[in-house]
Amino acid sequence: MNYTHKQLINALRTRAGKPMMVRELMRLLRLKADDRHDLKHALNELVLLGEIVKTRGNRYGLPDKMDLESGTFQAHPSGYGFVIPEKKGKPDIFIPLKGRLDAMDGDKVMARVSPPADRRKQKEGKREGLIIRVLERAHTKIVGTFELPESHLPTHGYVTPSNPRITQDVFIHRDNVNNAKPGDIVSAELVAYPLGGRPPEGRILRVIGRPGQPGIDSELIIEQYEIPVTFSPATLEEAKQVPQQVSPAMRRGRRDLRELPTVTIDGEKARDFDDAVSIERIKAGYRLWVHIADVAHYVKEGSFLDEEAYQRGTSVYLPDRAIPMLPEALSNGICSLNPNLDRLTLTCEMDISPAGAILRYDIYDSVINSNERMTYTSVREILVDRDPAQRRRYAALLDRFELMAELMEILKAKRAKRGSIDFDLPEPEIVLDLQGRMTDVIRAERNMAHQLIEEFMLAANETVAGHIESKEKPFIYRIHEEPAEEKLTDLIEFLATLGISLPAVKKLKPIHLQKALAKAKGTREETLINTVLLRTMKQARYSEENAGHFGLAAETYTHFTSPIRRYPDLIVHRILKADMRGRLEDGAYVEKLADRLPEMAAHSSKRERTAMEAERDVIAMLKLEFMKDKLGEVYEGIITGVTQFGFFVQLREYFVEGLVHVSTLDDDYYHYVEKQHSLRGERRKRVYRIGDIVKVNVDRVDPLRRKIDFSLAKE
Repeated sequence: MNYTHKQLINALRTRAGKPMMVRELMRLLRLKADDRHDLKHALNELVLLGEIVKTRGNRYGLPDKMDLESGTFQAHPSGYGFVIPEKKGKPDIFIPLKGRLDAMDGDKVMARVSPPADRRKQKEGKREGLIIRVLERAHTKIVGTFELPESHLPTHGYVTPSNPRITQDVFIHRDNVNNAKPGDIVSAELVAYPLGGRPPEGRILRVIGRPGQPGIDSELIIEQYEIPVTFSPATLEEAKQVPQQVSPAMRRGRRDLRELPTVTIDGEKARDFDDAVSIERIKAGYRLWVHIADVAHYVKEGSFLDEEAYQRGTSVYLPDRAIPMLPEALSNGICSLNPNLDRLTLTCEMDISPAGAILRYDIYDSVINSNERMTYTSVREILVDRDPAQRRRYAALLDRFELMAELMEILKAKRAKRGSIDFDLPEPEIVLDLQGRMTDVIRAERNMAHQLIEEFMLAANETVAGHIESKEKPFIYRIHEEPAEEKLTDLIEFLATLGISLPAVKKLKPIHLQKALAKAKGTREETLINTVLLRTMKQARYSEENAGHFGLAAETYTHFTSPIRRYPDLIVHRILKADMRGRLEDGAYVEKLADRLPEMAAHSSKRERTAMEAERDVIAMLKLEFMKDKLGEVYEGIITGVTQFGFFVQLREYFVEGLVHVSTLDDDYYHYVEKQHSLRGERRKRVYRIGDIVKVNVDRVDPLRRKIDFSLAKE
């Protein structure tokens, strides 16, 4: 059979006109009897992918013709959920508790869409539906707490999932307990999925540890998200073969920049240095070199190292450990731009005018030798604190640092002028003791040194993206799409209630939102507007199609600067090298690249989200453990979110968030005003909204639900 998946779908769409049986399709496509097996196999593959539907009458049809859509089910701890459609641009589908069939959180499902009964929701474009089929299961194992029922001789136990989105306990027969004791945190393999009201069944693979044990939070999350920690023997063997020194032969054909004054600037705890920078003043303004570790030289496409890096997608940074994308011999060794050592790099050299315009650029293979491993703190002490000891110590580089500060301000101003949005919300930093227990949460510092590196990396990323895009060749972009129209409408209405008007234009630009933030600067509503605006935004992702970067107000953007810890950056390096060597003129190579990039972009985005969720969950669990001995204490906090059932408060001292449930507000009847992100009292007209400062009691810490309950402190 010579038909591809795409051609089969096209035939069903343009020539069939109705759901068809296999024999009807064979006649339509003029296939022979020998092709029947291949056709059925292809149709079943398309059913599993959610591209077509097989009806109860064994007919095959198109989902959209039957009001069906495939997507990922995202469950809520209360039981209901949403199907996130696979097709871009379509709104989510609300799934009530009774309509979720046997789907678990993360499953790929097929849903039947129907207009909501509520006319207001219909008008707002909201959709509801029922899950009619689970296409692909997301989980092969569940992590949670093992418990036994209260009986004298229990025949079974159960695992309560640590993920609150998985709402059913997993049944464990006594033969599958594997020596687990009640209260143990375990990993259980699923041997049967929920069906017709029957709970999922499993067998315990291993005991991870006990609650409160140092490092248990990270161990639990690593297991839950199935984050690979160890490398395969084949990958480690390949890593061993990689030379740990740059030989003269390896330098051949590269621009030798070893005499150029160069530094890395990173955090105190960083061990893998992806990027280094050099700068000098030229007649036209500034010459900036951004040198990036040449990981592609060592990690060959199709190798074991490459395959494992692709599967991981990114390094994962948890509060007590880092899980690298590449083995240590590369990530902290030959690829890392350690000081006073020759290192292979890919350099983006840019001449920049005093107005911040890129006058000329060049991208090439290079070899560098970094002079200093600087930290953000030491650079801040030099440039901001003007610390005499630090300025003496780095006297030979002082002029370079002063130039960097000048150029940073220029690039920052240029970015602001075009409308780039910078949110001013504090970032927490977890402080751990030697045993890995959390002792404090502090506001993470973001100083001038952070901004230096940020601006220089942004400039390099944009330059690289523009370079390949101008050639009209396949590429992987970092995109940030415009906010959804309905969210923008809500934002405009909300800002209007605060006296901030946005222009009545068909298409809002980033600069309009940036101006709204500027108007709020220093006002009581600053946190409120930053929070609401951030929640209006879509999540940035990787894509083979350039949709621009809304948040940066950039027409084209990519990730080029961190190939040690991000796989998409490694893809970008390979494409750049292919361009240098003329391979982007090879039709077969370009066609293969174009075929692979969509899947690679989607996979990279998924791995990035997994890493972010894992880090967020570990931090949340550490905070729960930290707050357990603070019951009854009173803290000042800021309201960060408002819902129908109450409002969330983040403690100012610890950046810990908890819920003040509406049932604890006993002085009035409170109603949720969605457009104003507030709860309003019926009688006393008291209002609670995002950004308000309140004092709360710590009432309850629930590690199982991963929630903290607050109540308002009595005035």
